[in-house]
Amino acid sequence: MSPEVRRNAFLLCGGLICNSGMFQLAAALSSLTLVAVTGISGILGLGPAIFLLAGAIAVGPAGRLMDRVGRMPVIRSGFLLGGVGCAVVSGGCRFSSAPLVALGLGLVGAAGAIVQLSRAAAAEMFPPERRARGISFVLFGAVSGAIWGPVLFGPLFGSREATAHALAWPWLLGVPFMAAGFLIASRVRPDPKELARAYPDEHDDAVPPAPLRELVARPGVPAALLGAVASFAVMAGVMNLAGYVAVGRGHHEGDVFTMISLHIVGMYGLVLVVGDLIDRFGRHRALVAGLLLMAGSNAALSWFGGVGGMSLALLGLGLGWNFSYVAATTELVARSSPSERGRLVGFSDFVSSFVAAGLALLGGVVYTAWGVTALAFAAASLAALPALWLFIRPAVQADAALSPAE
Repeated sequence: MSPEVRRNAFLLCGGLICNSGMFQLAAALSSLTLVAVTGISGILGLGPAIFLLAGAIAVGPAGRLMDRVGRMPVIRSGFLLGGVGCAVVSGGCRFSSAPLVALGLGLVGAAGAIVQLSRAAAAEMFPPERRARGISFVLFGAVSGAIWGPVLFGPLFGSREATAHALAWPWLLGVPFMAAGFLIASRVRPDPKELARAYPDEHDDAVPPAPLRELVARPGVPAALLGAVASFAVMAGVMNLAGYVAVGRGHHEGDVFTMISLHIVGMYGLVLVVGDLIDRFGRHRALVAGLLLMAGSNAALSWFGGVGGMSLALLGLGLGWNFSYVAATTELVARSSPSERGRLVGFSDFVSSFVAAGLALLGGVVYTAWGVTALAFAAASLAALPALWLFIRPAVQADAALSPAE
């Protein structure tokens, strides 16, 4: 690993450490905030849906812009957008304004989706055979979100109720996290896209980038897109409703941060090990295994109602996402050139966030009408069915062509 790659990898990791603070807030509070401001419990899925839909709208153009101007200018803009969004949500809570809260959640969702494109920037800096490891190293920074919850946000909720005014200060704490992320991202140079050109195995970037319709038809890409969309949409839909489900089961609002913290440990705590396993055993296998683990963990939410049980189920949900999503992203990076990569990964994130927004809305309706058991098994089936399709579908030599481990 060259000094430039090592330095950039540490800085991108640091940026995701900052982003994890905002991520923790959004995961724990998005389903509570809009309900608290409006007083309408039937819209509990609307807050997460706004967050995810805004991310879907923003990430496609952001990916295309990354291919034109480089990775870091776009990622830095994501941090700025996130700081503004957290302040707007806080103001909406303070003044009990649902439109302000909705606008702020949209800005925060867009920012989170843009900053998460850091994983593609991380992957392309590493040799093709070590890209899952590269993504894993940078994503490891996000495990700090497991610390922010119980250490900072949980105690802040210790004597507060989930009222609109009480939620204003926790959201405001997202601003310094985003400011720090912007400063760290400003130190990343040269741009990861430039570093990627040094690898001889890369596609010839002198050739014009292929249209998106050709990119999504390349061997290995459809399966990777399915894995990415299914894993992110199911994980995000369940995670963003977990806070409301926990409160509905009689748990304190502060307990939500403990559950989300363990979920984040599952998502990122073992990511370094997961990256090595994916590089060793192949991306197609990791996609199937991760989705199956997600299915089992979602089903477990119907049986485990205590803080410990829900935390364990969310831990498994995060770990399953870890395997499937890192494998899918690595495959998408491997199947595209530097001038195509932002567009392809951005398209994947667009579809993933859009589907996740729909699942959050639908999940809120299912939970309100039929309860947690229906929600848990519906989410489990949405992870299990793609896993079954990928299992019986040939891997199209995807890993064999690009990874010596398969």
